[in-house]
Amino acid sequence: MITAIPALADNYIWTYIEDGQAVIVDPGESQGVLDFLAKEDVDLAYILLTHGHSDHVDGVADLRTAYPNVQVIGPSEVAEQVDKVVAEGDTVPVLKTDYQVFKAAGHTQEHIVYLSGDVLFAGDALFAGGCGRVFTQDYQAAYQGMKKFNALADSVRLYAGHEYTMTNLKFAQTILGDQAELEKAIKRAQDHLDQGQPTLPTTLGEEKTYNVFLQAQSLEDFIHYRKQRDNF
Repeated sequence: MITAIPALADNYIWTYIEDGQAVIVDPGESQGVLDFLAKEDVDLAYILLTHGHSDHVDGVADLRTAYPNVQVIGPSEVAEQVDKVVAEGDTVPVLKTDYQVFKAAGHTQEHIVYLSGDVLFAGDALFAGGCGRVFTQDYQAAYQGMKKFNALADSVRLYAGHEYTMTNLKFAQTILGDQAELEKAIKRAQDHLDQGQPTLPTTLGEEKTYNVFLQAQSLEDFIHYRKQRDNF
């Protein structure tokens, strides 16, 4: 089972356990992870990093101190913090799971995502109802990332790095209006939030029906939506 460890203001650190060993994705801080590992009485085997922003990597040093045998994997932009640099096209064995690595840049220059079966750890490249800000200004790279996500199976579950769902869906309403699937998604997200639960994961099948960034038919459309979202 994949579990969300809330961190900072609205981050999620994703984690799961195999045979008494934990895998952690994008630890922006360490204390919640340390508490989780202690509660579950498990060792920390792997840390997967998607990109180099501080709210996704600042917990790495403390976790290395507490678990010196942990293996840290990530893209070239975090080369100084990892044991293994991975890139587009690599297959990474992590305990019993093999992850395919895809580049989904734009948010940062070398942002990557990890896919195994129906599990996608997307970092800040794709969110429920949205996508990451294009800090690099390389909108072409970000748009190519959307094409890669669109090519994946509808059954793939999206585990994104932030709880931005409601704001993203409210923005989508300004584009799509009272679309039925979007209305269902808003209600479902609000129900989860009311119960203190993450709105994630969603599926790519769901995302394709109301995520306007996945629906963009051209680079120009993508840029238009992204700039509107930046000002929303």
